[in-house]
Amino acid sequence: MYKVTTRNKQVEVNFKDGAVTLDGTLFDWDISQIDDSQFHVIKDDRSYTMEVIKIDYESKMVVLSVNGKKYEISVKDKLDVLLEKLGMDKVAGSELNEIKAPMPGLILAINVKEGDLVKKGDPLLILEAMKMENVIKAPGDGEVKQIKAKVADSVEKNEVIIQF
Repeated sequence: MYKVTTRNKQVEVNFKDGAVTLDGTLFDWDISQIDDSQFHVIKDDRSYTMEVIKIDYESKMVVLSVNGKKYEISVKDKLDVLLEKLGMDKVAGSELNEIKAPMPGLILAINVKEGDLVKKGDPLLILEAMKMENVIKAPGDGEVKQIKAKVADSVEKNEVIIQF
C-alpha cells in the first residue's frame, strides 16, 4: 500500500497479483518499458509516453514526464503512513531535543551513553513492542545529554527516553 500525492490530490495505490488499484478501483492499463527510464502506456484507448526524470529516495519524491508534461509525486509507503498516524512524521525536520517512546514497550538495548555524539540515522536503542524489535534511530545530529531509561525498563507511549 502506498499513498501517492500530486498537485494536492492524494490516492491510495495497491499492488496485488499483478493488478493495480487506485482508491480501491482497478486501474486498467497496458505498460511497456522502452528503456531504463521511459515507458509506453495505453490507458482508455489513449497512448502516453512516460519518463522517470528523477527519483529522490530520501525525500520520497518522484519527477515524471507524461507526454512532455512534468509531474512531481510524493510517495509514502506503509511505514510512512504508520509513522504519520503515530505523530512521528515531523520528527526528522525538527531540532533534536529528545527521543520519546513511539509506543509502549520494553527496552532491550541502549546503544549510546551520555556524552556521545550521534548523527542522523544512528541506532539509539531497541524497543520491543508487540513481540517485535524496533530500532529507534536518531532523527538528527546531537549530543546525548541524559538517558532517562535503562535496559529492561517498560516505557509508555511518548515517555522521554533520551534527552539531547
